[in-house]
Amino acid sequence: MILGIESSCDESALALLDRSKGIVGEWVSSQVTLHAEYGGVVPELASREHLSNFAPLLRELRNQHSFAEIDEIVVTAGPGLAGCLAMGIAVGNALSMSLNAPVYAANHLRAHAQSVFIETHAASPSGFDAELDRMLPHLSLIVSGGNTLLAHIDRDRSIELIGETIDDAAGEALDKGAKLLGLGYPGGPKLEAIARPGNPKSHDFPRALMEKANFDFSFSGLKTSLRYLIEGISEAELDRRLPDICSSYQEAVVDALIRKTGKALCNGDYRSVGLSGGVSNNGLLRQRFRDLAAGARVTPLLARKEHTGDNAGMIAFSRIFERSKDLETKIDIHPGARITEVF
Repeated sequence: MILGIESSCDESALALLDRSKGIVGEWVSSQVTLHAEYGGVVPELASREHLSNFAPLLRELRNQHSFAEIDEIVVTAGPGLAGCLAMGIAVGNALSMSLNAPVYAANHLRAHAQSVFIETHAASPSGFDAELDRMLPHLSLIVSGGNTLLAHIDRDRSIELIGETIDDAAGEALDKGAKLLGLGYPGGPKLEAIARPGNPKSHDFPRALMEKANFDFSFSGLKTSLRYLIEGISEAELDRRLPDICSSYQEAVVDALIRKTGKALCNGDYRSVGLSGGVSNNGLLRQRFRDLAAGARVTPLLARKEHTGDNAGMIAFSRIFERSKDLETKIDIHPGARITEVF
């Protein structure tokens, strides 16, 4: 059994992965309600909540499985909030010493890229390596609250960053747009719900960097455009046009993601394309992503919804995916990897 531990932001999470069966249990404690009052995650509060949440989660795990089954531990070591990461690392180190099991450091963003293969492993653990070989090279679109990345996974499972946001991430653009519109936190899902009956062509919001030859993203201008639109209309008109504005704003974010991903697909000999990260729960994005893959004749791999946000399942699975790498066992893991150290 591999125990995964995740605490990079506002979810405390544990997962057990059986090498011969796949993920056999996941336990999560979310802080969304706590931070909603402040309109975003408060790092100090998040760290304290992890300190309170891991003991009950470990008791739940112990009620269903014996700790003696655990022979390896994998813990998120970055990127993330340093205080939050430190809580999960402390749990991993303590369990490592008490169970005499090695503890490994996992990179949160690499794990997101790999999470789309969790179902492939669960369907055929013994045949996973062969199935994976048929899906590589792979293009990965990672869209989370704080990151928007395009990565290339080669046949040897190495991961190379080929594109990233130069300012706001797609998730930040959705959350900040929702905040400007007074929709509350978390903003992305609220904006998506209001957008459903709206007209996505009612307002032409900008799509930055579309003519550039690279695969980078930019969303800060989109947020500014929305602010100017809101300032130019009355509250009554904003209420009347809200579904159309939300729909057009969401369309701009999704369109930019899909067009850049499509450009990257055309630039490489890919067999599959993956979508992961918290924003990948957006229904419009998932549908456009499937359409893109069908048009490019590559296999679409979408992370299961329970593995799109901050979750320990993907952290445990990273040990399976990274099996060819000589990962160093560490007791003195330090949190805080930067984006440039990820790939």
